[in-house]
Amino acid sequence: MKFIKEQILLIRKKDPAIKSIWEVLLYPSFRVQVYYKIAHFLYRRKHYFWARYFSEKAKRKTGIEIHPGAVIGKNLFIDHGNGVVIGETAILHDNITMYHGVTLGGTTSKKEKRHPTIKSNVVIGAHAQILGNITVGENAKIGAGAVVLKDVKENTTVVGVPAHEK
Repeated sequence: MKFIKEQILLIRKKDPAIKSIWEVLLYPSFRVQVYYKIAHFLYRRKHYFWARYFSEKAKRKTGIEIHPGAVIGKNLFIDHGNGVVIGETAILHDNITMYHGVTLGGTTSKKEKRHPTIKSNVVIGAHAQILGNITVGENAKIGAGAVVLKDVKENTTVVGVPAHEK
């Protein structure tokens, strides 16, 4: 279970409040991602009911909602995850950190790519809303409470409502 070992190491590295490996097993980010792996596996095989069953179970247990159709790379770290929502067509690359209350949401009900793509090494502050089929470039930072409605260039920080470069 390479994924489990990687998650344990990641959470211990990113959260100084974690004192033991056993605590990681209680961590919402860890638990939701285990459920997500199962749900995503089922979703890709068109077992939509069971995929949704596991994602809904994860949401009830952790307060974090990840649609089973979302595509998530390695080393996603969700700190204090309550209220996080990741939509169906969201794509998350590697080494992303997000805080509580983040929404990666859609702006249309059409059956198309309607959620954001988040490139590698992005940090997303608490309660940020990233909406629509937009891209957040590598190494970008999204400020807490920002509402992002347009692409964000790599290596930039955006803040505010609507979000703008800092």
